[in-house]
Amino acid sequence: MNFPHSSSTTADDTPVCSAKGCRDTALWVLAWNNPKLHEPQRRKTWLACEAHREHLSRFLDVRGFLKDVVSLADWESSPGGSAADR
Repeated sequence: MNFPHSSSTTADDTPVCSAKGCRDTALWVLAWNNPKLHEPQRRKTWLACEAHREHLSRFLDVRGFLKDVVSLADWESSPGGSAADR
């Protein structure tokens, strides 16, 4: 099973998937929080490529952490949304 690691970017600042070992371009933002650790409005983020979006979403959802899944483009264009929030 591939567990996520810190999100990163390539040398040309292209965001990459958070799944461990994946270097594919991220297309999705998975917004989440751990209610035992974070205030309800706080959002942590993982990035996902198309191939890992469902897997990472399920991983967060079964723990009750997943709050939203949005395209990276929509996330970056929304007020307060930024790939830097990872």
